[in-house]
Amino acid sequence: MAFIGFVDAYGESWWKEFSRLAELRKMRMLASERFNRTDTSVTGQVLKLMNANPDAILIAGSSTPAALPQRTLIERGYKGRIYQTHGIATYDFLKAGGKEVEGTLFPSGPSVVAKKLPDRHPVKKVAVEFVKRYEALYGVDTVTQFAGDAWGACRRLNDAATRALKTGAQPGSKEFHHALRDALETTRNLTVPNGVINMNANDHIGFDQRSRMMSMIRDGEFVYAGE
Repeated sequence: MAFIGFVDAYGESWWKEFSRLAELRKMRMLASERFNRTDTSVTGQVLKLMNANPDAILIAGSSTPAALPQRTLIERGYKGRIYQTHGIATYDFLKAGGKEVEGTLFPSGPSVVAKKLPDRHPVKKVAVEFVKRYEALYGVDTVTQFAGDAWGACRRLNDAATRALKTGAQPGSKEFHHALRDALETTRNLTVPNGVINMNANDHIGFDQRSRMMSMIRDGEFVYAGE
């Protein structure tokens, strides 16, 4: 494996976790490079990666800047597998990447590929409903991972606030703040566009394996590649 990521907290956090897990999975890390979001060329870094001859490369970037390393790799003749992160799940990335990003694998939440999920997926109904409502306001193919996250956060807060109000505590009071915290930490089986939430005092994220999947870019679209 080889790695290239942003020279910032996003890139470094991916490198920290990826390199740790690569070691646990007995994968050899052959090269690690960095680039800036505003760079117009990464030829030097790409040549170093290719000289290491990795089977696959992970690009840790987001939105349109993440397309630059991949386009350069393809233009230079790299034939191995290319992975990206969930940060590319925007249609601006598809426009910037063009045909050079075809076949890219990346992790995402269900909302990114909602319409292409199998009917058996437990999040499909809620995710598709969200996508339809979003696209009715902003147009077809405008949904991103982050829009789904934001709507899910609103659903989570609304669910907790509704239950906190049933305690009789007055909004704005210390008692209501405590009731709201307790309600958030006891959220159970709440389905949102990017997963099913079950929270507790030690887990303030609440997602399980139903919140993530492997997606792919195929024919200029984000498609479901499997759990």
